[in-house]
Amino acid sequence: MTSPILAVSDLTQTYPTASGPLTVLAGVDFEVPAGGTLAIVGPSGSGKTTLLGLCAGLDRAEAGGVSIVGEALEQLDEDGRARVRNAHVGFVFQNFQLIPTLTALENVLVPLELRGESGREAEALALLERVGLGARADHYPVQLSGGEQQRVALARAFINRPKLLFCDEPTGNLDGANARAVTELIFGLNREHGTTLVLVTHDPELAARCDRILRLRDGRVVNET
Repeated sequence: MTSPILAVSDLTQTYPTASGPLTVLAGVDFEVPAGGTLAIVGPSGSGKTTLLGLCAGLDRAEAGGVSIVGEALEQLDEDGRARVRNAHVGFVFQNFQLIPTLTALENVLVPLELRGESGREAEALALLERVGLGARADHYPVQLSGGEQQRVALARAFINRPKLLFCDEPTGNLDGANARAVTELIFGLNREHGTTLVLVTHDPELAARCDRILRLRDGRVVNET
């Protein structure tokens, strides 16, 4: 049997508060196979974004384990987790997180710069073409609409050929037309690149596009379909 790209086992996270420990996640378990698509949904405060951050190795869980491509993140230090992210993971965020002083093309190239790679400008331009922004490669984020900035972020997420793509409310700051366009790009690029997709969303239409839906409430999985 092929190992899952992402495996989460008994994941638990608490944070100290003035009134005592706050349990944000409690005993979360799931796996995502290669090429699979999973939506994580639930009300605000249910632990969705915390779960995504732990899955991506951006934070360390109090208990339980996360494995990406067979590497157990809890056994790695911060540099080790960063290595796994750089090698296998792409990100798309609700607020785009483009660097304002860089052009669209330069923003797409940032993950390669972090990996010490160069000479792939043609590939970056091809990705910008794929998301409909080939003519705007030299534009800065301030010169782009929200929908265009999210398309740049998508191109940036795919430039390092990730095995696993995490999206945190990727359409949350977009109007209806732009949200639909970005949704089509996410799933189209995902199919073309054979990427595994895990996304957090409040959008039921976006969640319904995924193979499976994981529903959280008060930090626990209450339903999986």
